[in-house]
Amino acid sequence: MQAGFRSMPMIQSSPRRARHHNVQRLSLRLRVFLFFCVLGFGGVAVAGVGLWVGYQRFGDAATRAGFILAGVIACFGILALATFFWWLFDETVSKPIEHLAAQMRIRANADISPPVDAQIGRHLGDLAAAATAFRARLDGLERGVADAVAQRTARLKTERGQLLRILSDIPVAVIVATAQHKIVLYDGQAADLMENEAPARLHGSVFDYLDQGTVERSLASMKENGKDRETITVKGVSDTQYSGHLRLFPDEAGYTLMLEPLKPGEARPLVYDFDLFAHDTSAKIDDIPLHALSFVVFDSETTGLDPAKDQVVQLGAVRVVNGKLIAGETFDTLVKPTIPIPASATKIHHIDNRMVKDAPDFADAHARLHGFTSDAVIVAHNAPFDMAFLQRQSKASALEFDNPVLDTVHLSAIVFGGSATHTLDAISLRLGITIPDDMRHTALGDAIATAEVLVAMLPILEARGFTTLAELRPEIRKHRRILEEVQR
Repeated sequence: MQAGFRSMPMIQSSPRRARHHNVQRLSLRLRVFLFFCVLGFGGVAVAGVGLWVGYQRFGDAATRAGFILAGVIACFGILALATFFWWLFDETVSKPIEHLAAQMRIRANADISPPVDAQIGRHLGDLAAAATAFRARLDGLERGVADAVAQRTARLKTERGQLLRILSDIPVAVIVATAQHKIVLYDGQAADLMENEAPARLHGSVFDYLDQGTVERSLASMKENGKDRETITVKGVSDTQYSGHLRLFPDEAGYTLMLEPLKPGEARPLVYDFDLFAHDTSAKIDDIPLHALSFVVFDSETTGLDPAKDQVVQLGAVRVVNGKLIAGETFDTLVKPTIPIPASATKIHHIDNRMVKDAPDFADAHARLHGFTSDAVIVAHNAPFDMAFLQRQSKASALEFDNPVLDTVHLSAIVFGGSATHTLDAISLRLGITIPDDMRHTALGDAIATAEVLVAMLPILEARGFTTLAELRPEIRKHRRILEEVQR
């Protein structure tokens, strides 16, 4: 009986805690709006009850008409007053707090130190000044650490350069893969070999390039015979034959493929991320941490703004893997449209009919981009516009872009609040990202800028509790109207 009695408050308080948790998930501006709604309609209710009581005490029809008129005026006056004070509070308190919180989140999670805009916080008393002082204190504490890290980084860079010089004298194309056959390292020679089969992609599958059966049989034979090295001859997906050696790591952690290069003596830049060894590739994409996802960030330049009749003249894309922009993995091509490029469009992206005369058609570019986006989340700024061109071409081919799609407009609304400006230039400015003038309004330039925006916002999103696509999607749905405003 005593145990049962102690459990009752817990049962009764659960709905209250659930309601409190639901309220906490609402944005500050929405909660303030709801508060003034309650205040306004509550005032109307109180005034209405008071006037109704007075109304009942008078039998005179003319007097009652006066009460009704007074009630209508009072109700509209109270609602107008509540609306005015809500607007005033929203402009001078709610929006500045939202902006200030976004700036502090950037400083805390994105290694960016934007100055606190004193003009934004001018109505918040000493809060903006306190935030500025706190930021300056953090900057001072981190400066010494940054110097030490810079020295260590410079030493590692020197060692890496020495390693690359040594590798340049070894005529081998090197691919390192996990036990799940995901690529965690490839050198320049391997990149040439991979590009001969499909776009080179860190964290892509070995089997996107080489025959799966041959590789798996060789690995199984090595494990069965207790060998850690074996010669291998394997076909690529294009039927090109490669030969070399396969080395198995201890504890079946992964393996290295060392194959004869296509171009011996060429430069050998390394593309790698050994943190990928720890990634769980068996999880559903909705359950993988955001920073562990592979993203392809793309942009297009077109003949106009109507996807139903206009056409693509340039496509650009970059890959983001493990929260980092992979500089060597880019997609950049002009596209020859079947309609002339208007002068108004050329004025923006500087692409004219002469430049695309010998470019591939959109079907070819579409197919190559499809291969580049394999197994990745697609990201774009104002994604519905760019995706509409890809989906229209997909209807004419068997290549569907069925990847999950994220829009940096939505992500910006989540990070900076709905009242902020969500153009690519505005977001880049807030995050300290510079878009070179000669790259702005080029497909690759805007794709790189969008990718840098994505990389900067990922840790901020995860710090706010949105760690997977499954957790992010409900929040995105709350900001759907933001995209409609950007498209206007």
